[in-house]
Amino acid sequence: MDTRLLTIIFFDGMSYAATLFLLSVGLTVVFGVLRILNISHGGIYALGAYMGTWLALWGLDVGLPPAMTYLMLVAGALFIGFTTGPFIERVLLRRIYGSDMHIQLLLTFSILLILDDGMKLIWGMEPMFVSEPYALLGTFSVGGIIYPYYDFALVAVSIMFGAALVWMVRGTSFGKLMVSVINDHEVSLAMGINVNLIYTVAFTVGAVAAALGGAAIAPKIAVVPQFALEVVVLAFAVIAIGGMGSIEGAAVGAIIVSMARALAIHLAPELDLVSIYLIMIIVLAIRPQGLFGEVELRRI
Repeated sequence: MDTRLLTIIFFDGMSYAATLFLLSVGLTVVFGVLRILNISHGGIYALGAYMGTWLALWGLDVGLPPAMTYLMLVAGALFIGFTTGPFIERVLLRRIYGSDMHIQLLLTFSILLILDDGMKLIWGMEPMFVSEPYALLGTFSVGGIIYPYYDFALVAVSIMFGAALVWMVRGTSFGKLMVSVINDHEVSLAMGINVNLIYTVAFTVGAVAAALGGAAIAPKIAVVPQFALEVVVLAFAVIAIGGMGSIEGAAVGAIIVSMARALAIHLAPELDLVSIYLIMIIVLAIRPQGLFGEVELRRI
């Protein structure tokens, strides 16, 4: 394997890992606090992509400078995160806390289907694409290989978001309350902690992360119905490898999955998904809780 191909694989893997981390870290935060595997996360991811793309295209249509498309993408993602997150958690999920895992999966999958049909009703079946944010930053060359700066902007955004999330959890009083709720829900209630507020904020943070991931990837692809299904499956592989509820695990898992995918695409395309699930099986066989996960004690 020559240096040129290794460079291509590395850059492709890191670019994809940035978006996959934003999606996966939202999943892991929601599971860490609410103990719910939120399949509807993929619908929020797709909504962020649609809303960001729609706002960016609207801005171009009304004559706004192309540089404003970045603001439109972020605004669309934040709008989706801060509206769908609290609504889904307060109106739908709050009714099933403590229920059987099968009920949680069925409900969140139903929400995913509803969100997907809603996107079809609002934006139709035709692909939507805004290329200005991707092209505006320009390109650079490494060893004769041309790469867009936008891919590295995604890496920077994911690092900053991850760092801010770690700071919120470990460096703020709210983060300490969140850790308390994670460790012992009943004792937290007895101490007077507003557990419902913690749940809402945690789910909203996860929703914002998912929507940002969708808006960030939108300028690189054509946004179409059901485009998020594959990446959501990969996100579950990420948190299974990294460890459920671990921010660091989401980061390491995203890098592992993205590098494995990039290697497979360039060397053996037919093993694209197989390579990822093979890694997941090996990790879970050796360490069932994932690389950074912790063994949980069950109360009897």
